[in-house]
Amino acid sequence: MKQEADKDQDKRGPGNQGGIKIHSPLFFLWQFLNVSPIKANWFCLSLTLLLIVGLVACSGKSSKNQANNSGSSGQNTDSNLTFYGVAFEQFDEVGRPIWKVNAKEAKYTKEKQIGQAENPYGELYQDGQVVYQVKAERADIEEDGKQLFLKGKIVATDPRNGIVLRGNELEWRPNEDLLIVRNQLNGTHKQLQAVAQEARVKTRQQRMEFSGGVVANSADPQLQMRTEHLIWLIKDEKLIGDRPVQIDRYKNNQITDRGRGNATEINLKTKIATVTKNAQLELLDPPMQIASNSMTWNMNAETVTTNSLVRVFHQAENVTVTANQGEMKIPQKTVYLTGNVNAIGQRRQSLKSRTLTWYLDNKLVEAQGNVVYRQVDPPLNFTGETAVGNLQTENIVVKGGNTGGRVVTEIIPQERVKGR
Repeated sequence: MKQEADKDQDKRGPGNQGGIKIHSPLFFLWQFLNVSPIKANWFCLSLTLLLIVGLVACSGKSSKNQANNSGSSGQNTDSNLTFYGVAFEQFDEVGRPIWKVNAKEAKYTKEKQIGQAENPYGELYQDGQVVYQVKAERADIEEDGKQLFLKGKIVATDPRNGIVLRGNELEWRPNEDLLIVRNQLNGTHKQLQAVAQEARVKTRQQRMEFSGGVVANSADPQLQMRTEHLIWLIKDEKLIGDRPVQIDRYKNNQITDRGRGNATEINLKTKIATVTKNAQLELLDPPMQIASNSMTWNMNAETVTTNSLVRVFHQAENVTVTANQGEMKIPQKTVYLTGNVNAIGQRRQSLKSRTLTWYLDNKLVEAQGNVVYRQVDPPLNFTGETAVGNLQTENIVVKGGNTGGRVVTEIIPQERVKGR
């Protein structure tokens, strides 16, 4: 009756078993002896299989050990069974493969109920499709077949997009749709290269999370990102950082700009970075700092825009300008500021207006709307509709505008200044 049940189970196929199927040269011996191959969980080998393994496949086993195996009646305590030319297959409940692993040699440890394959290579599946091709120094396969562990010089390749992950440990959790590669992770792709302590991949979503000392380099735009956690949406071509991040932009392998923030999103397709929460951008030419709660950095057009309170500091001229919002065109070296603009120079001279255009190369400012210019030495105030000049040298011309407005000049007596 048991043999008939086994035959019925063979006819149902691996899809109805959800277990691991093992293939080796031993199966040819079974076929020669007219014995049906056992397709159930490979850890539950019958006594006949154990005897065949002891006679044919176990390396270095003496006749004494074989006798002990025969006389134990299934109570064998020998922990090492060795197979050669082994192929492991794991299936889900509907018969689709979860993984296939080939190895020249594999060992089964009875006490630990775990199989170890040496120099394995194979494929990982999701929904019946290959999602990663893997090879390693060793594979550990648990008895329940729910997880696969690879250790030592891991190489995992996604055939869909060419991503290659290298590390020293790999864990495949097919029920969670989760691939983990850790321990000196190095990931390469035509669009991105990254090193980290760990990468977690959701294969269906094509979503990868790097964590622990992340350093990621993109080819176009040429950027380097440093953070503790970075999410890569592979199909959307986006990088998302939810921790403090530093972004260095390069031209001809030289740093030109450096951005910082507590959160960021970089669209690698449009080459636009959105930096939020204490966003800062440092430019080397001209030497400037731009700070805001949120800014958009268009690396293709080389512009920086912000719709929130912004502070612009010119290091060489020691001029600081604040406003409600602003935009900078880096190649033209021009800054446009709007809303409650307040520019302060090195000697505390100030210029307030509704809008301000700052031409950095010419060291020239153009202000419009409710202009108020103040300087300390000599102490005087100007009010009008427009102003043009050099704030650093205190050479400012204030005008009344085209609507007939007047320029009001206030000269502050020295006694009044001293009395302040």
